[in-house]
Amino acid sequence: MNVVSSVILIASLLSAILMLVSFWLPLLNPDYDKLSPYECGFDPIGTARLPFSLRFFLVAILFLLFDLEIALLLPLPWADQMINPTTTFLWTASVLALLTLGLAYEWLQGGLEWAE
Repeated sequence: MNVVSSVILIASLLSAILMLVSFWLPLLNPDYDKLSPYECGFDPIGTARLPFSLRFFLVAILFLLFDLEIALLLPLPWADQMINPTTTFLWTASVLALLTLGLAYEWLQGGLEWAE
């Protein structure tokens, strides 16, 4: 048996075992709390026209911004092998400085406060 066919066989067997286990492990009689919808801490029963907190959106956007920082800094180990690593360092330092200044600005403006 060659390597490719054995890897495919092991992957398919492992997938089948995990699928079978996932059908057997969950509880068969979930209670009321597990069946009720839950969205962002708001009570799902009532009107849909309630005012929504703008602070929630601000914190979500800030989370996405600083989460995308990881995607911008991910190629650093490969970019460090370039001919001139000083350029890589300068670009990285500028991105991190810009993000740090943005975080300091939001912090000073009170955008990270949960309660007033």
